[in-house]
Amino acid sequence: MVTRCGARETRPTSESWWREGVLYQIYPRSFADANDDGIGDLRGITGNLEYLEWLGIDGIWLNPIHPSPNVDWGYDVSDYTGVHRDLGTLADLDELVAEAGRLGIRVLLDLVPNHTSDQHPWFRERPAYYVWADQVPNNWQSIFGGGSAWELDAETGRYYLHNFAREQPDLDWWNPGVRDEFDRILRFWLDRGIAGFRIDVAHALIKDNELRDEPSAEDRVFSMNRPETHQILRDWRRLADSYDPPRILVGEAYVLDVERWARYYGSGYDQLNLAFNFGLVHADLDAAEMRAVVAATEMLLPEGAWPGWTGSNHDVGRLTTRWCDGDEARARCALLILLTLRGTPFLYYGDELALADGHVPPERRLDVAEPSRDPCRTPMPWSRHGGWTNPWLPLEDTSRNVEEQRTDPSSTLHFTRDLIALRRRFRDVRLGSYAELPAPEGAWAWQRGEGVVVAVNLCATPVEIEGIEGAVMLATNRARESELVRGRLRLGAAEGVIIVAPEAK
Repeated sequence: MVTRCGARETRPTSESWWREGVLYQIYPRSFADANDDGIGDLRGITGNLEYLEWLGIDGIWLNPIHPSPNVDWGYDVSDYTGVHRDLGTLADLDELVAEAGRLGIRVLLDLVPNHTSDQHPWFRERPAYYVWADQVPNNWQSIFGGGSAWELDAETGRYYLHNFAREQPDLDWWNPGVRDEFDRILRFWLDRGIAGFRIDVAHALIKDNELRDEPSAEDRVFSMNRPETHQILRDWRRLADSYDPPRILVGEAYVLDVERWARYYGSGYDQLNLAFNFGLVHADLDAAEMRAVVAATEMLLPEGAWPGWTGSNHDVGRLTTRWCDGDEARARCALLILLTLRGTPFLYYGDELALADGHVPPERRLDVAEPSRDPCRTPMPWSRHGGWTNPWLPLEDTSRNVEEQRTDPSSTLHFTRDLIALRRRFRDVRLGSYAELPAPEGAWAWQRGEGVVVAVNLCATPVEIEGIEGAVMLATNRARESELVRGRLRLGAAEGVIIVAPEAK
């Protein structure tokens, strides 16, 4: 078994802490409820920072905390510098940032710059901040529910653009006033000690000035993915870098083609610090598919750039359901992959438990999107009884919960904790290269730096991998740890290991 060092003594402290660390996404309404009103809140997060420190988390990303009518649950912002009353107050956020900092955990906020709520004062007081037309000008389609992305505003008699819900009018980033406002907003939060931002739909800020038709519904090159967006990201990167220590920008550049995705880092690595690799997110848990995405990423990222890996989030669902059909052994394989590739892993709350999507009956559905994303946003199960009173979304299955897994050394929670500890132990190796190794069909093996090999079998039958030497330091099947491998590694179905050569210990 892995012996874990004390968390605080071994946490990365460099300006590039995010390269060395593990980040954790929290959906605030569903993480922990401090005032027992059924809605998770900021004080609930603060009250559970000890758990995150114990797990080994270095940074947390909070889904939107701002005032909002909650048509899209915070992604329709009505005040960028406030806190939604359901979640707490600015003082509660300051307390969270301070207490997290004391434990060596940084806090990132979700920035939603593509659109606001139609209830934001700007929509009526500063209509020039939005994209308008006198008539429907093109074939652009709304991502939420289909249909035209243009909506007639009865008050003005003009049409406004909404790439998402009709209550989410798109901002006009050609307007310098919009850019000035977001410069102010970023500074407001960074000055309060926020470590950076996850940028929502970072690829979609600029729209084609001529509002030309899209070639197809799948190839959106005029309503988003415009080259002028990159200058906005460069400006924000300069701002983030001007702070001491530098703050970070994590982008939701929702582009599946790895070559186009890599452009959001900038050819000189002067745009996003990290971007979620959705090519991997939308691959199957399949060795050939995944290693192809990783190989393309390694080849196409600019020099010095760092990948961002995840398998779950509040939009796409939980990896245990999407990749693993609920199977805990395969979920451990997925965690092994995410936490050992070259790059920064993001865990979604509950991934460490192999938590699957929850069940939300039709009468409890709250999501505006189709299909509903509610199942992957159900509350965190803290105990067999859930730890919630009348939660905002139903919590029906608590069989995988924090309390029971924390007391069970054989649990997926302890596996994840020990995996994070091993990452930290081999920090210098972890920051080294990625080199794919020969492996039979259905398996995937790679070397990190010198002397550390990761191998995983994602098929339904056993495999053997030749040329592997060393000791098993960590395994999805915990009984295999400390086993010596002398040239031939046998892996059962849905099994993975980390092997360390004697000189690397």
